[in-house]
Amino acid sequence: MKSVIQNAQRIIIKVGSSLVTNDGRGLDHGAIARWAAQIAGLRALGKQVVLVSSGAIAEGMLRLGFEQRPTDIHELQACAAVGQMGLAQIYETSFRAHQLGTAQVLLTHADLADRERYLNARSTLTTLLRLGVVPIINENDTVVTDEIKFGDNDTLGALVANLIEADALIILTDQHGLYSADPRKDPNAVLIQQGEAGDPALEAMAGGAGSSIGRGGMLTKILAAKRAAKSGAHTIIAWGRDSDVLARLAQGEAIGTQLVAQTGHLTARKQWMADHLHTAGQVVLDAGAVQKLSKEGKSLLPIGVIEVKGEFGRGAVITCVSEQGVALARGICNYSSTETRRIMRKPSSEIEALLGFVEGQELIHRDNLVLI
Repeated sequence: MKSVIQNAQRIIIKVGSSLVTNDGRGLDHGAIARWAAQIAGLRALGKQVVLVSSGAIAEGMLRLGFEQRPTDIHELQACAAVGQMGLAQIYETSFRAHQLGTAQVLLTHADLADRERYLNARSTLTTLLRLGVVPIINENDTVVTDEIKFGDNDTLGALVANLIEADALIILTDQHGLYSADPRKDPNAVLIQQGEAGDPALEAMAGGAGSSIGRGGMLTKILAAKRAAKSGAHTIIAWGRDSDVLARLAQGEAIGTQLVAQTGHLTARKQWMADHLHTAGQVVLDAGAVQKLSKEGKSLLPIGVIEVKGEFGRGAVITCVSEQGVALARGICNYSSTETRRIMRKPSSEIEALLGFVEGQELIHRDNLVLI
């Protein structure tokens, strides 16, 4: 087995809080300097690199004197604001030592959910890469709330991989990779060296968070690999403190766990829809509509909808679910939630009589639909 990084041209590298902050003891200047040197080496090989870095909240906790991660949302936001200053400073200094410029990019899910902001973020990142700059990305924890509470930078790394159609995602963590069981509890646990991204068996092997500093565990990394694979990006999960780990991966050495994407690149529009972590609402489908969507790749017609959940307008991205509550697809809806409730269970030929207009014969056209 050879590392997929050897042939990858556009790479996302994510480093976790425990690595960046030396398990919460403050920003690890030595480790950051080593990663900067290795990334400079990747750039010398002609590879484009985006760095997704955790650590702002952990650094802010240290600067503000918190011994444990606060639970109050405003204290978390304050920690993020203070810590982000130190994080940006040390990355700028470390990369300047190798004549590389950096750019700070703070994102929220809203930036990727809104089509115009999505395209703006994509254009900004691709322009920075074209100019030879290394973008340093973090979630904008200073202003968001639910991302602090539920989000993680593993998912953000996967979303960025999809956003700019990266070839690979490297997740550097405080574990050597995915094991068959928790190695801290089971002495017989073995390292999974290679697997297929999206394999349900891998999710069953993954455990919870590995430290009190970071918010993501191995499961978030496996799910991030699954998400990144939707745009054709392979994922490597490796120990961030391993000597010259990035340089060795670029040379083709197999390190950690390699999760290979089995699918090709989605179109840009469908990729944007697939990246929605939160959608505006849901429509519940009958068995016939489920069959036509998931098996036959057909458009969703109003007659196949038996329930509408939430409130949304025309053009919103919504989720299609089965009667059992299983999410099947996301798509751009031609009608608002109010209009959809009026035309559901009705044939398309009755739409004009019911609404007074026809936006489309389909509730969601197959060109605006992506299976999940």
